[in-house]
Amino acid sequence: MSMNLRSILFFLSLNALMMTHLHAQSTETYPKPLPFGCVRPIGWLHQQMQRDLDQLVGRLPERVPDLFAEDIYHSERLHRQSRSRNLGNLKEGDVDGEEQYKWWNSETQSNSWDAIIRHAHLLDEKATLERVRDYVEGKLKSQDPDGYLGIYTPDTRYDFHSENGELWAKTTLWRGLLAHYEATSDEQVLNRVIEAVDNMMLNYPIHASSPFSSGNGFNAGVSHGLTCTDVLDRLHLLTGDPRYPAYAAFLYDDYSSTHQSECDAQLPNILRVNYRHRSHGVHTYEQLRPLLVARYARPDRPELAEALTVYTERIRLSLTPSGGPIGDEWIGGRAPDATETGYEYCSIHELVDSYGLLLQKSGDPHWADALEHVFFNAAQGARHPQYSAIAYLKTDNSYAMTGTRNGFEESNRKQTRYKYSAVHQDVAVCCAPNAGRIAPSYTANAWMRTGRDTLTAYLLGPTRLITDINGTSVHIRNESEYPFDPLLLRLKVTAEKPVAFCLRVRIPDWAIGVQSPSTYTKSDGFMTFHKNWAGADELVIRFEAEPKVLSDDKGDAYFQYGALLYALPIEGREILGKEYPGGCFDRMYEPLEAVSATDSAPWLYAGGQPRLERGGLSVRLRRKGTEIDAYKLLVPMGRTILRQLTFPRL
Repeated sequence: MSMNLRSILFFLSLNALMMTHLHAQSTETYPKPLPFGCVRPIGWLHQQMQRDLDQLVGRLPERVPDLFAEDIYHSERLHRQSRSRNLGNLKEGDVDGEEQYKWWNSETQSNSWDAIIRHAHLLDEKATLERVRDYVEGKLKSQDPDGYLGIYTPDTRYDFHSENGELWAKTTLWRGLLAHYEATSDEQVLNRVIEAVDNMMLNYPIHASSPFSSGNGFNAGVSHGLTCTDVLDRLHLLTGDPRYPAYAAFLYDDYSSTHQSECDAQLPNILRVNYRHRSHGVHTYEQLRPLLVARYARPDRPELAEALTVYTERIRLSLTPSGGPIGDEWIGGRAPDATETGYEYCSIHELVDSYGLLLQKSGDPHWADALEHVFFNAAQGARHPQYSAIAYLKTDNSYAMTGTRNGFEESNRKQTRYKYSAVHQDVAVCCAPNAGRIAPSYTANAWMRTGRDTLTAYLLGPTRLITDINGTSVHIRNESEYPFDPLLLRLKVTAEKPVAFCLRVRIPDWAIGVQSPSTYTKSDGFMTFHKNWAGADELVIRFEAEPKVLSDDKGDAYFQYGALLYALPIEGREILGKEYPGGCFDRMYEPLEAVSATDSAPWLYAGGQPRLERGGLSVRLRRKGTEIDAYKLLVPMGRTILRQLTFPRL
């Protein structure tokens, strides 16, 4: 197809769509996410992000320099004779799909820099901001005169019949560039991203092309590219341009009608009554967002609303007690199990991002509860409690971290994912970058504007908000230790001059009561404080909670207080593995007492109400094979390495 014909088809189709999709509004709608950078971390969240910038994502370029040295977006773009890269990973641990190794570096580089960009701005790290500016400048210089910003040479781009990373490489790069624009208001960056998106929409014309047609083989990179809807949705938020949601809906429809090796989110599969999720977990959880964007872009299509309801319920049925989504790495039609099904850190991040978008679109506090649950439990529980390192794969009940799931042999597969590392190069440098994107995602969704004169605190961890109400600068600091102290929120509100507005605070689903000395109303899961704010003011909110004994699908007990789940630490022996620059090691852990495959739950719940104690919950347990009960101290699962989270009942 000639470029002129593509251009004509594109603009004719676009004109028709603009007439029928004016609901992709030019008017202001709520809830409305705040520009990136308006909400920043403080307290323990700031400290964790600072460690990650200093020791995790901020150092990835020096720890795997070969992966970052490749100028894949410019001088070393991919062409038809390009060979797969030697990435330092153990390919026998992956599915067949040699073509994917060609584009992997674009994901590693761009997701890492996305994390670095967001950390640098949220932490106001001057030296890192200089690195970020150099990076952004370099990527803008790599853009072709026609607007192309991607990883393929002119003879290859937009013309594929097999696995490729065209849209995926664009997505990972553009998301970071847009975050930089929002934090700096640098119009050049926004304009250049718009030019790049225009180039994509011109060469893959709406309803006159098929970006997701790539033969009948493995095409994970192709379906990753569906998350280009992240960029389109954000551009719509920033510009109000109805082209973007219209094109996002087109991408979802094309994905749904073509062969995909990762097919859980295809519309026909979602609407199949007996279909069970089976794909690579990361794809399944990230592709909730394209479905969501398509549903809001096309409210005239009830099947999309139905599909969203079905899909979110299927995801709910894939979650372990901690909120960890099955994905070790394929879901495979399984039901969640605290010992038998693991979850990938990338999947945790993608689920957090998807919950965040559900929250932005609906304003439903249910999604804030879900987001906090997975972020405070599965995500923190897959981090090393002393080092800035993460588990590529982790289980709720973690009896060993020696490469394989709980130390058990896995046939026909070289498995090294169950360990702690700041890199995981032997597998893929994907989870470490995404571990650097998850806290910024949590932070960005903490506050939203839910009316012209209303600000809402959806997520209750320690943050500070800088925004304006009717032209008046307003600062709000949530100086809490939430979730570690779940009972007290202290919000300090400073208004530049007197201004009236509503401040809403979500009441967590675990709270059995709430009170404040300030005047408020309570409805629909929120406390609302409406007043004239002047100078410095303070809101004190006290929640009531009690330890809970919950049951998983097998009837095993697990324990919650506030937003946190509590686990029994298991003593282990550390085994150092590969060393990276800066004294950074891969770390494995074996239990001091061996746990066999037939005795993987060493402790039983002996009944009774858990007791609050300093540092955790005291729970009456019984060692399997004995008749003696003992009270054991359970701690937040984020403070454990090896642990037992669920307990069979006596």
